[in-house]
Amino acid sequence: MEQAYKSGKMILVDKPLNWTSFDVVNYLRMELRKKANIKEIKVGHAGTLDPLATGLMIVCTGKWTKRINEFQDMDKEYIGQFTLGATTPSFDVETEIDATYPVDYITEDMIRQAAESFMGPSEQVPPVFSAVKIKGKRAYEYAREGKEVLIQPKSIIILAFDITLIEDNIVTFRIRCSKGTYIRSLARDFGKQLGSGAYLSQLRRTAIGDFLVVNAITPAEFSLELTDHLTE
Repeated sequence: MEQAYKSGKMILVDKPLNWTSFDVVNYLRMELRKKANIKEIKVGHAGTLDPLATGLMIVCTGKWTKRINEFQDMDKEYIGQFTLGATTPSFDVETEIDATYPVDYITEDMIRQAAESFMGPSEQVPPVFSAVKIKGKRAYEYAREGKEVLIQPKSIIILAFDITLIEDNIVTFRIRCSKGTYIRSLARDFGKQLGSGAYLSQLRRTAIGDFLVVNAITPAEFSLELTDHLTE
């Protein structure tokens, strides 16, 4: 077992809610140290998920960490929900609502047309509460200090944007997009497109390239698998 992980493995992980991506990597590394007796091993992930998002992460060990950039470049798929009629500084539920807007005039046709307007390539400004580096610091560090910073827009591509349910002011969606796309920023821009406000209230990553979350395991299941191997 030790040699297999050191030689390199790819692990599909279903990240739990409120875990950081670092938490996932650290947990797997510690489990490999404790249960597989691997004292030194490289472990890395191919694409950060926010703590308030769940879903697919690709974690690589050993020599497979050299392939992380390859996996990071793959398209991503998400399902989630936008809440219309309000905004938050972080564009999601990490921070409190800072403004509210009317939504009574918004129709289903307007929502579907707004989604259609985001299809294809565009320039997107990442959230201030993000890990984007500015002058050696993460953007969220400036944001938490109450400092304003200018974040340069990034080129992204929206490959699919399907509205799957509209219920009151909650819009449920499925999105397939290029690397570097912030769904939180898309929520902000979606609200603006409707002449209102919106924030991301739920998010789950369901695919990275052809890798699917249905084939992933939770950190707890990974730990059980290691235990089972040891008792075989």
